[in-house]
Amino acid sequence: MNMLRFLRFFKDKRAITPVLSNLLLMVVAVAAMSIAATTTYVITTNLRETMGERLIIEDVWFNDATTTGTRQISIYLRNVGKVPIRVSTVYINHTRCSSPTLELELGDHGWLNITYSWTSNILYHLDVVTMRGTHVGGYYKAP
Repeated sequence: MNMLRFLRFFKDKRAITPVLSNLLLMVVAVAAMSIAATTTYVITTNLRETMGERLIIEDVWFNDATTTGTRQISIYLRNVGKVPIRVSTVYINHTRCSSPTLELELGDHGWLNITYSWTSNILYHLDVVTMRGTHVGGYYKAP
């Protein structure tokens, strides 16, 4: 008798559809939450690094007596943030200038030398941009 009930239970298809639909709904919900959690982690990690990036200009020199005979603007930079910094671009008077790459670790400092034909007694706007998009700059007058 128990065997007949057992077989009848497996022949009854009424409960299988709701169970499968609930199981499928749980799988979709877990997958969606996994994707949302991963996306949130990636976005907040990038945001934390960008917000932790701090760079200051400590000194600016307008050099006309270089070894190559060309004029240069030398910018002394210091990393005062919480992440390493890599300088990507330098703008002088809102015009992109070619500059060597400079990487600064935490608390590190260094010179960034840009070949530029500057003129005495002229005000220049210098803007240093990092790989993460942080800008630091100001107006400096050539001697």
